[in-house]
Amino acid sequence: MPRAGHYGEHRRLLEAPSPPDSMAAWMRRYLEVMVALGYSEELLRARRQTLAVFLAWCMDRGLARPAEITLPILERYQRHLFQWRKANGEPLSLRGQALAVTHLRHWFRWLVKHHHIPTNPAADLDLPRAPRVTLPEGLQAEQMDTLLALPDVEDVQGLRDRALLELLYSTGVRRQEARNLSIFDLDFVHGVVRVRQGKGGKDRLVPIGERALAWVRRYLDQARPQLVIDAHETALFLNRFGQRLGNNGLATTVRRYLEAAGVRQRGACHLLRHTMATQMLENGADIRYIQELLGHERLDTTQIYTHVSIGKLKEIHTATHPAAKLARASD
Repeated sequence: MPRAGHYGEHRRLLEAPSPPDSMAAWMRRYLEVMVALGYSEELLRARRQTLAVFLAWCMDRGLARPAEITLPILERYQRHLFQWRKANGEPLSLRGQALAVTHLRHWFRWLVKHHHIPTNPAADLDLPRAPRVTLPEGLQAEQMDTLLALPDVEDVQGLRDRALLELLYSTGVRRQEARNLSIFDLDFVHGVVRVRQGKGGKDRLVPIGERALAWVRRYLDQARPQLVIDAHETALFLNRFGQRLGNNGLATTVRRYLEAAGVRQRGACHLLRHTMATQMLENGADIRYIQELLGHERLDTTQIYTHVSIGKLKEIHTATHPAAKLARASD
């Protein structure tokens, strides 16, 4: 989507006072409903940005109300997204174009549901055929051992980092989900973590291994008390200012240790999530269990994690299939 400076201008247009029947007013109502329904900050941010950019495009063309938007107009906007270029000259990815259209489709669907417009003009809009997601190969067990041994656990932040790495690897939670964790979300008796407001705004319980739980307990006992400043702060992972460790802080921390371990694959927190999933699959876990663990609504989303497991599958096939090996000529 457009550069940060442009988005700031677009957001100001969205938040500026406007007639109650204007496009901006209906967008604001929709976003307020999303907040009330408990949608994640990440989804809210993405949808707000999409709507703000679309609003600016419409205002440039004299389109002021939702009822004025038709399928041909949306097709023109889709061509605009296809032709738009970032500051570095790169186009918006097909996946980014598809997400922008999907966000608009949800808004128009909400308008229809509340009887503001009779039909959804985006319903018949064709989505770009985005390429299948490809993930980096997960880390091997030896690489994970090297990675986990890197933090200096005699240091306050090092102990926090070890607990963070262990938790990400053990549970496979997303970066945002790890950021949102509270000290009250850990159940040391039953060995589970409560993930609140995960993707899609849903809560779920995730198992956490004994080793990871022990490191988190050590962090809570020895390091977090030295980081906390406000006694009312309940965030699990804190930065050096005593505040909740943010998404960028999480990613930067994990990436620093990955680079120190000689890992060159892309990704940071998500790489540990992917590693957890592929290692469990290779060790015999059912894919539907992995689906539940990762918080995926659809099984085909989970199946993208299985592509690196073909090597293990090949080993099993060779070892067990009666016709997997060529017979010797003398047989």
